[in-house]
Amino acid sequence: MYMDISKSGPYRRVLLRESYRKDGKVKKRTIANLSNCSDEDIAILQLALRNAERLPELLSGAPTTFEMSHGKSVGAVFVAAEVARLTGVTQSLGSGRQADLALWQIIARLIDQGSRLSAVRLHHTHALAEAIALKEGFCEDDLYKNLAWLADHQAEIEDRLFKKRHTDQKVDLFLYDVTSSYLEGTHNELGSYGYNRDGKKGKMQIVIGLLCDPKGDPVSVQVFSGNTSDVTTFSDQVKKVANRFGCERITFVGDRGMIKSAQKEELTEISFNYITALTRKQIETLEKNGIIQLGLFDEKLCEVEKDSLRYILRRNPCRADDIAETRSSKEAAIKTLIQTKNTYLADHPRAQVEAALREIKAKIQKLNAKWLATETEGRVITLRVDTNLLTEISRLDGCYVITTDLPTKAITAQKAHGYYKDLSKVERAFRESKTGHLELRPIHVRKEKSTRGHVFVVMLAYLLRRELERAWDKIDVTMEEGLDSLATLSSVDIGLVGEIKIEQIPKPNGLCQKLLEALKFTIPTKIVRSKLNVSTKVKTRKQR
Repeated sequence: MYMDISKSGPYRRVLLRESYRKDGKVKKRTIANLSNCSDEDIAILQLALRNAERLPELLSGAPTTFEMSHGKSVGAVFVAAEVARLTGVTQSLGSGRQADLALWQIIARLIDQGSRLSAVRLHHTHALAEAIALKEGFCEDDLYKNLAWLADHQAEIEDRLFKKRHTDQKVDLFLYDVTSSYLEGTHNELGSYGYNRDGKKGKMQIVIGLLCDPKGDPVSVQVFSGNTSDVTTFSDQVKKVANRFGCERITFVGDRGMIKSAQKEELTEISFNYITALTRKQIETLEKNGIIQLGLFDEKLCEVEKDSLRYILRRNPCRADDIAETRSSKEAAIKTLIQTKNTYLADHPRAQVEAALREIKAKIQKLNAKWLATETEGRVITLRVDTNLLTEISRLDGCYVITTDLPTKAITAQKAHGYYKDLSKVERAFRESKTGHLELRPIHVRKEKSTRGHVFVVMLAYLLRRELERAWDKIDVTMEEGLDSLATLSSVDIGLVGEIKIEQIPKPNGLCQKLLEALKFTIPTKIVRSKLNVSTKVKTRKQR
């Protein structure tokens, strides 16, 4: 038997035929019409027919039957695709070409980071197309357009993801915080000058607000213009939770600069609650009004209630020691500068004392060391410490006050304190997304929708990262090390028919096996790889 394949324009005819002799003549008989079969099925049949004598070996996967060659990496991408399914990301994206491209970008961000170009080139080394069953090729332009699609459909994707992940449990508390990310260049449509948390003076930035559930898993992300203040972003989150997520009785946890008087009133109007912290000035006002006393601050929690508001007081001795050490280092730096200037003035009689004083005072102002001052005696400069001012400044070192309008019967002081401390989970998400593993910046896009889509991709990739961290928590390996280890698991080419490659995946062992067992996931033993045109525009033009 053999395959009789003929093509006429876009049409293809595939017949399974056999030859036989009759009256001394060779004749042909058609056994089946396979024109409707897929390329993969036809390739497998061709391989079986051409190796009919060695078919038992072929089916057993014996490597001696084939000419073997190294294939693509399969471990990391298949695991990432499985985690995307488990977390609900795949289902929330929907189906179709744009959903497939979005999933490609999310997994590429988790594995290799970089620009849209690097996401395209990932196809050369990783079997991601097979892991997500991609049906059509693409170039970087398609990924840029896909970012706009993600921005347009972000709300519905987030809503589906929220319902998918919280069907069995009621969410009544959200963590919210804001960060900024600087931009290289001045052409981003959301870029603007504002309070730069990255310490990059003179650079435009965007502002990012991240909403998380109590576990610290991202629920929604929003991008604002770079000059947007923290409190301005808060109203959008309240409307989002009330209108889109359908939550009724909710508590917002925000930092001391996030939930102020106007935001508290807004939450009260819709019967929402809050947990936040007070600024130093607010603490001093409470002390002045006699609501709290300095002696109440201790390493153990102390609670004071006034006008239906609860104030939870604590002094962190470690934080107090850190602040004192910082002040000491500032003082030491200024003493070193004074010593240097005194030496210079002694060696250079014509040098001006006023010039040295200006430089020292500028240093004191830059370090915000208000308790330090300079004195001169002839051409010698000395440092004076204002002990009274230093005592006043340091008396609240390590002290903080958490406030909430939740009644005592609804939540204990310990839980309220714990929820506020959980804001560190949002801060960690920012670290991992901005400067850590996921590399949100540099931002290689300019359009508003592309920027929003890019940040959304990073948020979804962070959700996959969180799931992997939880699964591998008991294994002595970081999430990055685990992915790198799985990336070493590659397929082996065991057959080649036309443009179709049939590949076998070796059995994982060692660390790879432990990582897969922790996820309760089994890598497929074989994959059938079709040749898709996934390449950059430059390479596509050369091919044409």
